[in-house]
Amino acid sequence: MNSEDTLLTAILLFVLGLPVGSFLNVVAYRVPRGETPWSPARSYCPSCQAQLHARDNIPVLGWLLLRGRCRYCDASISWKYPVFEAITALLFGAIGLKFGWSVELLPALLFASTLVVVANSDIDMRVVPNAVLFVSLLFGVVAQALAYPDDWLTWALSATIAFAVMLIIALAYPRGMGMGDVKLAGIMGLYLGRAVAPALLFAFLTGTIFGLAVMASKGVAEGRKTKVPFAPFMAAGGVFALFFGEDVIDWYLDTFAGG
Repeated sequence: MNSEDTLLTAILLFVLGLPVGSFLNVVAYRVPRGETPWSPARSYCPSCQAQLHARDNIPVLGWLLLRGRCRYCDASISWKYPVFEAITALLFGAIGLKFGWSVELLPALLFASTLVVVANSDIDMRVVPNAVLFVSLLFGVVAQALAYPDDWLTWALSATIAFAVMLIIALAYPRGMGMGDVKLAGIMGLYLGRAVAPALLFAFLTGTIFGLAVMASKGVAEGRKTKVPFAPFMAAGGVFALFFGEDVIDWYLDTFAGG
């Protein structure tokens, strides 16, 4: 695929990412609350329950036109909605630039969508929804088999090892790690293969830096009591590894293991 086709793919995916991001917002809000993404069909205001007009649901722009307030009850609408819509669009566009129009595009888009939902949900509800992880697992197995039919052993082992490592950490430090994070690590191993290692390292590094910043601002005692969702840092690590993980692995092997 030439550069013009790749750029066109990226632009189309960026545009597609805006409504997909809006749908992922619905999933992240409703699923942890025991609701379905399909009913009611239209989004509603969490404060007054009024269904929103189609124009209010335009990704990013709808929130800006409403100035972040419900048109019916004037309640504040979370900044997370336009932010995660924009993040999804940017991720889809970047994935288009990296993979072009290829079979590898499918698992990358599924993985990015999973990360957007779990990060959003964990920030909002401190929950990594099992239903989302289960759906991601089912579709991920199929997508990975189509995209990388000869590498099934690598991603199967990576998923198992990532799950096991995070489970050990969760059992050793239950206050700092939930089972949702453990399951998410397994999903990341499924999609990333060996690149799950730099993904988790990135997550722990950024999570630690954020935790230190919290303690610096609130004091050590109060900072230790502050619950910080870890899935967003895992999601950031997953995005990092999706684009740079294999390069990091190759650099490490060439530098420290002689290739």
